[in-house]
Amino acid sequence: MAMNNFDWSGIAVKAGAAIVILIITWILARVVKSLLSKLLGRVKVLQRSGGGNHSLAESLGNVGSLIVWLLGLTAILNLFELTQVLGPIQSLLAGVLGALPRVLGAAVIFIVGVMLARVVRELVTAALRGTRVDERLQSLSRRATQGSAQQGQYAQGDPQYAQGDPQYAQQDPATVDPETGATRRMPSGPAAGGPASGPGGGPAGGMQISNLVGQILYALIIVVMSIAALQVLAIQAISEPATQMLSTILDAIPLILGAGILLAIGVIIARFIGGLLDSMMRGFGLERTIGQLGIDGANAVTVITRIVQVAIVLFFGIAATRMLNFPQITEMLNAILALGGRVLFGGVVIAAGIFLAGLLARTIGGGLVAQIVRWATIVLFAAMGLKYMGLADSIVNLAFGALVVGGAAAAALAYGLGGRDAAARQLNKLERKVDDAVQEERRLP
Repeated sequence: MAMNNFDWSGIAVKAGAAIVILIITWILARVVKSLLSKLLGRVKVLQRSGGGNHSLAESLGNVGSLIVWLLGLTAILNLFELTQVLGPIQSLLAGVLGALPRVLGAAVIFIVGVMLARVVRELVTAALRGTRVDERLQSLSRRATQGSAQQGQYAQGDPQYAQGDPQYAQQDPATVDPETGATRRMPSGPAAGGPASGPGGGPAGGMQISNLVGQILYALIIVVMSIAALQVLAIQAISEPATQMLSTILDAIPLILGAGILLAIGVIIARFIGGLLDSMMRGFGLERTIGQLGIDGANAVTVITRIVQVAIVLFFGIAATRMLNFPQITEMLNAILALGGRVLFGGVVIAAGIFLAGLLARTIGGGLVAQIVRWATIVLFAAMGLKYMGLADSIVNLAFGALVVGGAAAAALAYGLGGRDAAARQLNKLERKVDDAVQEERRLP
């Protein structure tokens, strides 16, 4: 009889409605999954594989399908008035649907940012390539590195070129045959030992300036749009640390770019001044002058040029570290530059001493005296140079004092051991004078 109390017709109606809801939910889930997969699949960023063999677009389509199924199951549970099960599901659904607009908004902002960054990168890269920036910078680099070597070579081997012969001044040394004097064409590129050109006119296998600027702008736009997307999400636990991190990166990018530009300017100036200094020293015959002192003049000129270039780069490096607010690195570079200045000046003092020693030796002439004067001058200036360098002042003072005392003792010993006969004769003369004086006094009344 209890079976007659059930509302079979109502249960049948609810079951039929549940079946209809399930069918509609299944159809809608398939449609949503297909539409999302196709629409999002057109975005290149979402075409990458996430996990397994599924792309990110397919994964997002599955998420949309699951949301539709969640709505359908909620409707079925509401139909059968299962409130105990329906409450948690409704809370979950409310949270998902509440966060969905923010997630979609953040995704749209990020996708638009990626597309905008790509467009800006392509426009900037194409504009810089159109102005031939890569080729101009490559040409400047080749001139800075090859000009000094060519001028130094011809200034050293051809006196007419060093003295300003009009014939050589009007023609490029690289295109003049040294035997016939005729103009000849020099190969360029890899055949001449120069750098190979890439597809954009820049160096093969290296980053071109146009591409580098485009990539930097691309990264800047991505960072800005990522910050905006995280702010739209409004998830404090994720958005605040990520926003602070991205803001720190964004604040550091101008400083890094400024420091990099400053270092690049320093390198360019160092190359230019190094080439100019090298050609001037070779043109003025400093190489031959140094060679007369018994030192390899070519290596000496190269070492001087490298020292000047390193000093210039260090100076600009200190300015770059100050811009980046790195006090420890700045202090270290300052100490290196100060020590390098002392060592350089000490080396100049020693070199001047060697030059002066050779000049004095040639002035006095050959013989033992000239050698003594030469080495004494070298030792004196070497002690002065080492003392100015600050390299173990006490050791330098002790060595110099020991050398002077040792020389005096050696002279005293040499005189004492070698002058015994002369000293004996002097003592005999003195003794005879005393005896003569005594005898004269005895003769007097």
